[in-house]
Amino acid sequence: MKRNDFIKTLGLGALTISSKSYGLGNLTKANFKKLTILHTNDWHSRIEPFPKGKSRNSNKGGAARRSKLISDIRKREKNVLLFDAGDIFQGTPYFNYFGGELEFKLMSKMGYDAATIGNHDFDGGMDGFKKAQKYANFDFITTNYDFSNTILDGRTIKHKIIEIDGIKVGLLSANIELDGLVPKKLYKETKYLNPIELANDKAKYLKHDKKCDYIVCLSHLGYKYKNDKISDITLAKNSSNIDLIIGGHTHTFMRQADNILNKEGKNVIVTQAGWAGILLGQLDIYFTKKSEFIWANSSFNE
Repeated sequence: MKRNDFIKTLGLGALTISSKSYGLGNLTKANFKKLTILHTNDWHSRIEPFPKGKSRNSNKGGAARRSKLISDIRKREKNVLLFDAGDIFQGTPYFNYFGGELEFKLMSKMGYDAATIGNHDFDGGMDGFKKAQKYANFDFITTNYDFSNTILDGRTIKHKIIEIDGIKVGLLSANIELDGLVPKKLYKETKYLNPIELANDKAKYLKHDKKCDYIVCLSHLGYKYKNDKISDITLAKNSSNIDLIIGGHTHTFMRQADNILNKEGKNVIVTQAGWAGILLGQLDIYFTKKSEFIWANSSFNE
């Protein structure tokens, strides 16, 4: 039976089966390792839940609820990583008053492992971001932004490798073009480089040179567009070596992740968790004891 037919037969639309054949019935704690990746994006300074009322978002979101969800999942799962895909700033008076300090303090307390920068994270200017960044005890990954002639030079990284339970996870980013989206005075001499080229170069380096088992791209490109603007879907189709794209920017609510075939005909998972912290995305990823990827299940917590 072909792999796609096998998935349909079992009704496992949210699962990605690897190119190798593994019997799902044989997946026991004795012969596989599980990695749980939690993700957020575009939470836009939503420190408190939306006010109670008739709004469809009434009493949803808020940092306290997200912190509780993360804590509960960490109690259940052994290997948990937590990432954000940008636009942490802007949207409530908390940002206007504290300039991002509170957002980064809360994310640090929740135990974020890494994040990337969205367009609204420039809303306080580069000076504002630098001032707030001292409250973040996690790394910012900006693979295709060149900050060499700015005050953020050396304050972000191009990639990151996290090893957990013997699984080497390689991280990179794909960041949106700022010209026409953000006033020049806010991002100054930041250079935007082609995200597809840079992501593929970095993914190749992480997979082949650094021998990473799983490659994650934190993207703030946007899920998809009707025009030729670069999106997560575009990146996935034109990528190689990337296993998972965690997206942002378009505030896309997904009830299960997408599977997109890359240019080599291999699956890339594409996901995004809406906005304002209403959802906490979750991917449970299974590996053999030798850290070979088997399959992944996506879900969203509210």
